[in-house]
Amino acid sequence: MIDGVRIIPLRQIVDERGKIMHMLKATDPHFIRFGEIYFSCSWPGAVKAWHIHQTMTVNNAVIAGRAKLVLYDLREGSPTKGELQEVFFGEDNYCLVQIPPGIANGYKAYGDKMVIMANCGTEPHDPREMLRLDPFTSEIPYNWELKHG
Repeated sequence: MIDGVRIIPLRQIVDERGKIMHMLKATDPHFIRFGEIYFSCSWPGAVKAWHIHQTMTVNNAVIAGRAKLVLYDLREGSPTKGELQEVFFGEDNYCLVQIPPGIANGYKAYGDKMVIMANCGTEPHDPREMLRLDPFTSEIPYNWELKHG
């Protein structure tokens, strides 16, 4: 686990009509503040990476499909600097992943349908606040290809 990353199981209330999927509320102990929410949608096999927020904490939950979220700690002075973490989440592992600033993150959609990931940030989007790296950069030691075994 990367220092400061939190994975919080989320509640779903299911009945014959469908379900309610909880994500984040102001009374949750891990709630920081609300800045903006948006939904990132990706077709199976698509990679959306790397994003590095300088000041914003990001809260991600996959509400449809399945995704592999990859995190890489770039923070100077962090006890987990240089560590990678993978989180597989979505319909079969419904949880919230809270990512503090300074951690490179990106995801790959997998399965057989579009992924819809809710992204609730602690600040409104500001392109000057976020750094971007190519998904296949050599600066982050990660290979997005399917792993067998």
